[in-house]
Amino acid sequence: MTTLKFRNDDKISAKVFILESAEQIEKIGLRKEEADYARKTLDDDKDKTVVINRYTEVYHIFPIDTAVDESKFMEKCRKKGAAICKWLNANKYEEVLIQNIGEKRCVKMGTAEGMMLANYEFKKYKTDAKANTLKTIYFLEGTACADCVEKLNITVEATLMARDLVNEPVNHLNASGLAEFISDKVRSVGGNAEIFNKKKIEALKMGGLLAVNAGSIDEPTFTILEWKPEKPVNEKPIVLVGKGIVFDTGGYNLKTSTFMNDMKDDMSGAATVACTVYAVAKAKLPVHVIALVPATDNRLDGNARVCGDIITMYDGTTVEVLNTDAEGRLILADALAYAKKYDPMMVFDFATLTGAASRAIGPVATVAMEHDAEDIYKQLEAVGERVYERLVKFPLYEEYGEMIKSDLADIKNIGGAYGGASTAGKFLEHFTDYPWVHFDIAGTAFLEKAEAYKPAGGVGIHIRLLMRFFRDMVK
Repeated sequence: MTTLKFRNDDKISAKVFILESAEQIEKIGLRKEEADYARKTLDDDKDKTVVINRYTEVYHIFPIDTAVDESKFMEKCRKKGAAICKWLNANKYEEVLIQNIGEKRCVKMGTAEGMMLANYEFKKYKTDAKANTLKTIYFLEGTACADCVEKLNITVEATLMARDLVNEPVNHLNASGLAEFISDKVRSVGGNAEIFNKKKIEALKMGGLLAVNAGSIDEPTFTILEWKPEKPVNEKPIVLVGKGIVFDTGGYNLKTSTFMNDMKDDMSGAATVACTVYAVAKAKLPVHVIALVPATDNRLDGNARVCGDIITMYDGTTVEVLNTDAEGRLILADALAYAKKYDPMMVFDFATLTGAASRAIGPVATVAMEHDAEDIYKQLEAVGERVYERLVKFPLYEEYGEMIKSDLADIKNIGGAYGGASTAGKFLEHFTDYPWVHFDIAGTAFLEKAEAYKPAGGVGIHIRLLMRFFRDMVK
């Protein structure tokens, strides 16, 4: 992982200068011919990054229009940072110094964040892999908030940890392995963790989790992670629920063609909530937060559930299973019902839940829904804009509830051909009685192609959003 640090001098060979206007070129200390070149380059293309290579040192110079919305210029900084990171690695630089010539310190933080996220690589199983060379990003001492730097290091570390978890294939990370890893990590920073094994899950009668696990030779797990500081700002805990399907074949509604190739990513929600608790605990934020992670794979075997089966959930609700590939909502429902025991302030769930959400808005934003949490959702939406992990709110109309009514059981696990994201959300809502926000991250958790600071594969989505949300709560 690339680390952000402070240093007392600027004696370093690679430097980045962020301008708030082209006129600030004079403040960098360039030679006349270099300054003339930089001005002409930016006159021709205001979005271009000027590279001045003196061989013994190299300058990357780019302007940011801080008159536009903050979310936009910060995202531009992240993308610029990602592009410069690629150049630095290609030219085998190990460290870089970032300076902003204007007054907005945040642009420097955004550029560093983009570099740190872009420098991620998952080459664990490559026998001839060559690692990126960039190791350290520096700010000059006193030019940024030390606490902000520490929090950024922690948030990026947690995001990259989530990416690693999502990228791990199921033959190296099953439900038990996931539970043990995230429990050890949270305990290592002072949090608490408890893992329910299959016997405990059976005793609790978590019918959704057991039904999805019925076709697997690996046992399911239900993990509880908790960070409870001495004086939290919230009297009641915030509960995070994450879908932990470590691999999804679709069950007897078997996925076809290449749709199964990336199904190791179906535990992205679990990675998000677990790594968020890790980050909150490591940052010692005074927020009481709990994560619930139901985990299993969804496979075929003689005892696997088939269409038409009726199961009884943790809270006693009966569900007619009409599609075994709509399994994530079954394990989430047990966890959402279990969350009631904490009398939570609010509950957020994160799940790669529906293709409908992905098809509706693609990878540029996350589909979200809320129940009795309109003000909370607005705060999350605003934070999502700031960190550029944007949310789009979908409805939970009563009509969607009609679509999941069953003739044979209380409800069924699919709602038909239309409104698939909302009917899935309506199914989950049935198991809640508290302020709740649902994040369907099917389109944003895993990318086929890299995009700036987001790699191909696991993205580690919404850890940055949640950490900023919790920090705002503390403020």
